Amino acid sequence: MIKLICAHRQIDPIFECVSIDDAVNYLSKQTVLGVDTETNGKDFNNKKVIMFQIGTKDVQYVIDTRYQGIEPLIPILEDPNIVKIFHNIKFDYKFIKAQWGADIINPYDTMLAEGVLNCGRIAVGYSLNALTQRYLGKELNKEVRNKFINLDGIPFNSEQIMYGAEDVEHLLDIRAIQLKEIEKYGLEKVLDLENNVALAFADIEYNGMYFNSKKWLSIANDYEDVVRTMESELDDLIKALELNKFIKKSFQADLFIAAEDIRKIDIKWSSPTQALKVFKEYGLDIEKVNAFELSKYKDRKLVSKYLKYKENQKVVSTYGKSFLKYVMKDGKVRTSFWQILNTGRVSSGMKSDNKPNMQNIPADNKFRNCFHARDGYTLVSVDYSGQELGIIASGSKDPVWMKARKEEADLHSICADMVFKDKWRNADADEKKKLRTMIKTINFGLAYGMSKFKLSDTLQIPVDEADALIKQYFTEFPKIGGFLNSLGNYGKFYGNIRTFRPYRRIRWFQDWNKGLTLKKDFKVLGAIERASKNTPIQGTGADMIKLAMVKIRDYIKENNFPAYLVTQVHDEIGIEVIEERAEEWAQIQCRLMREAGAEIIPDFPMGVDYTISKEWCK
Repeated sequence: MIKLICAHRQIDPIFECVSIDDAVNYLSKQTVLGVDTETNGKDFNNKKVIMFQIGTKDVQYVIDTRYQGIEPLIPILEDPNIVKIFHNIKFDYKFIKAQWGADIINPYDTMLAEGVLNCGRIAVGYSLNALTQRYLGKELNKEVRNKFINLDGIPFNSEQIMYGAEDVEHLLDIRAIQLKEIEKYGLEKVLDLENNVALAFADIEYNGMYFNSKKWLSIANDYEDVVRTMESELDDLIKALELNKFIKKSFQADLFIAAEDIRKIDIKWSSPTQALKVFKEYGLDIEKVNAFELSKYKDRKLVSKYLKYKENQKVVSTYGKSFLKYVMKDGKVRTSFWQILNTGRVSSGMKSDNKPNMQNIPADNKFRNCFHARDGYTLVSVDYSGQELGIIASGSKDPVWMKARKEEADLHSICADMVFKDKWRNADADEKKKLRTMIKTINFGLAYGMSKFKLSDTLQIPVDEADALIKQYFTEFPKIGGFLNSLGNYGKFYGNIRTFRPYRRIRWFQDWNKGLTLKKDFKVLGAIERASKNTPIQGTGADMIKLAMVKIRDYIKENNFPAYLVTQVHDEIGIEVIEERAEEWAQIQCRLMREAGAEIIPDFPMGVDYTISKEWCK
C-alpha cells in the first residue's frame, strides 16, 4: 500500500494521502525499513531531495519533500534498533545530512552487500537496476527515473509515485536474498564493517578539504617549465644520436620567433605511439613505452631521460592546472570513493562523479601542503607504521619478525644481518645502507608477491642475482616462505582467498576452475598464486583501517568532539580538529587506531605515527 504525504490532495485517488505523524507512528514500530530518495541533481551542495520514500513490504510512504520535511523521521533514521536499507547509502546520506542534518544509524547497503559477495568477480554490475534484474527478474524504468529533474514544483504523477514506492519494496526483497548468501559464506562481520564505514567515507566526501589554488598553480607552472626543458633535452638527444627520421628537413618560418628557436624535431613526446616509433628506430626491442619494458634499457641516456620526462609529464597532466577544475564554490576539493576493490582496499576519484583521485596525490609535501584546515582548526594525520610488515609477522609467526615487532626494533637491519651475514657485518655505513635497502625492498615486496624479475628491475641487478637473493632470504626465514606458499596454494586449490579473522573477507578468482591444475594453465595459476599471497595482507590492512575509521567516527559523534573526517589514504586517516585540542585528539586517534589493530592482530601492538599541521603533510 502506498501512502502519500504531499500538498496536492487532488492526485490520483488510488493513493491515500496521510500526515507525517501517521508515518512516524507506523515506521517507529518496525525493525527493518527500505529507504530511498529522488533528487533534482547529483551535487548535495546545490541540489535537494524532492522525494523521500520509506517503508516496509506492506506500506510505503512517499513524501514530497518540497512541501514536507522529514524532521519527524530523524529519530527513526537514527534508531539503532531499526535496520535502514539503502542502495549506495553515501549518496542518500550526504543529501539527508545537508538538508536535514540527520545521521543514519544501523544501515544496510544493497550495493555494498553485492560488492562483498562478488569481490574479485569482473563486470558484475552493482546498480540497483542490475540487482533487480539479477535477483527479482525485473528491469527498472530509466525513463521515469530521469523525470525528477526540472519539475519546478509540478506535482508528481502516478508513475513517479509508483516508481519511488517500488524501490522501497525492491530493497527489502534484495536484502532478504543477499543475506542468505552472506550467511552461506560467513560474511556477516565484513558486511557490517562495510555498511558502517560507508558513513565515514561519506563524511570525508561531505566535508572535503580547503584548497590553496594559488599555491597549486605555482607548482603546476614549475612542472610545466621542467617538462618543456626536458622535451628540449630529448630533442637534443635525437639530434646527437642522428635519428634523422625525426628531424624536420624544412619548417615554417615565424616572424615572431627566431629561426634558431623554432622546434625542428617532429615528435610529440607525450604521445606513447610516437615515442614507441622513436625507440624502435633507436633499436630497442619493445612493444610499449611503459616503465617495465624500458627499465631494461635504463643505462641508455635517451631512455633514462624519457622515463624522467614521463614522470614529470604525468604530474602535469594529472595534477597540473587541470586539477583546479575540482575546486568547488566553497573553496574545497572533494573526492569520491569506491570502497571495495579486489583486495578490500579503496579507490577514489570516480570519473562518473568528476572527482579527483586523492589516493595518488604525489607524495611530495608541496602538493599535499596545498590542502589546509579551516580557520581555527588544524589537521591531525595518523598512519600505521609498517602495517603490512606487522600483518606478515602475525600471519607467518616467524620468530625473528615477531620479536622485532614486539621490541619495535629495526626489522630491515635484522633481516639484512641474517641474509648477508659477514658481508653486512664487515660493511661500512654506506654499504650497509645499500644492503638494508635491498632487504627492505624484499620485505615490502612480500606483500605484493614480488617476483625475481620485479626485484631485479627495482634494484637494478641481474635476474640471477635477484633469484639467489630471494632464495637466500627464504632460507633464513622459512616460516615466511611457508606462510606465503600456503596462501598461494590455497587460492590455486579453492579459487578464492580470505583475509584474517575476525572479518575473513573473501576474494574470488574469476578465471579459476577445478580443471586448471590438470590443464597446467601456468599463466592463470601464477596470477592466482600471486594474488592469493597479496590479498590477505592488503585486505587485512584494509579491514584494519576501515575498523579504525568506524571507531573514530563513533567517538567523534558520541563525544561531540569538534573534529571532522577529511582524508583516508592507504593506511592514513586525516582529521580536521579545533586547534586547542589537536594534541589531545592525536592521542585519542592513536589509541583508537591501535585498538583496531589489536582486534585483528592481537600478537603485538600496531605502531602508529602522527603529524599535526595547518597544511596536509606526509
